[in-house]
Amino acid sequence: MKIGNVDLGERPVTLAPMEDVTDASFRILCREAGAAMVTTEFVSSDGLVRDVSKTIAKMHTLEEEAPVAVQIYGNIPEAMVDAAKMAERAKELAGGHGADIIDINFGCPVSKIAGRGAGSGMMREPDKMVAITKAIVEAVGKPVTVKTRLGWDDSSKIIVNLAERLQDTGISALTIHGRTRCQMYKGEADWTLIGEVKNNPRMHIPIIGNGDINTAAKAKEAFDRYGVDGIMVGRASFGHPWIFTEIRHLLDTGEELPPMSVKDRVTLAKRHFQLSLDLKGPVTGVYEMRRHLSCYFKGLRDFKETRIKLVTSKDPEEIVRTLDYVAQRWGTEAPEPEGVYGL
Repeated sequence: MKIGNVDLGERPVTLAPMEDVTDASFRILCREAGAAMVTTEFVSSDGLVRDVSKTIAKMHTLEEEAPVAVQIYGNIPEAMVDAAKMAERAKELAGGHGADIIDINFGCPVSKIAGRGAGSGMMREPDKMVAITKAIVEAVGKPVTVKTRLGWDDSSKIIVNLAERLQDTGISALTIHGRTRCQMYKGEADWTLIGEVKNNPRMHIPIIGNGDINTAAKAKEAFDRYGVDGIMVGRASFGHPWIFTEIRHLLDTGEELPPMSVKDRVTLAKRHFQLSLDLKGPVTGVYEMRRHLSCYFKGLRDFKETRIKLVTSKDPEEIVRTLDYVAQRWGTEAPEPEGVYGL
């Protein structure tokens, strides 16, 4: 599957953008685990055009995580175009590798984004959504992709027609989350409409499906049943970045890997922790790893006190010692992934 000139291989599995989750350390880990492509956290178009340093820093990517997409969001056409131009210059503005792809966020359902008309809030203004997309495609030279949802609510599932209109703007790929904005993350993702978009004879760009892919078996079923070109994994990777290894192994060999042992999870967590420290320093690196560390070990019995220690300690050496204790105490256990991560 190709997105413009970016070749992601056959049946690629990519990492979804997630605010406060998909920072560089996590993106690198997921690429090492087998993710074909990763995406930055949400980058505010308003923040970019106002030259907010924290927003610009979100565009900093590394060679180890390429290919990588920078995802922008907003609802003001001029600001979105300017932000896309800045994303194209991410290497110059934020340093590092830069952006291989510019992705437009028309899918985030959270109130602080959708409630003000950005993200999946744009589903209520499809004409404006299409106009913004067309303007961005015409303004930049890098491949442009869109991530969106089925519609605003159950009575306005407009994705089949909207996909054609977005394709006509010149985008290079479309990712569809199988829920409406009003569903948020509740209920089950509806892949039938994703499949309908993919099997529409008018569609010729890659279609990437997203929603409820939390096991390798579900990923394989999505490819086999709905014919999508690629799959995007979001919440199920949180605390479980090796899900990409599991999916890739099943797709390539037809066999499922056994659950990862706690000892191996500790090794991965320590690698993740060190990346966070290297990239963000001891204070921020420790603080921002807290949300990840406890999730690595969901499902372990009698783990509450140890989890509290992991997420409250400010001392990197103490955290490493605690991880070593986890490996010693629970090392041979291997909780089943499904139902454990709760994502």
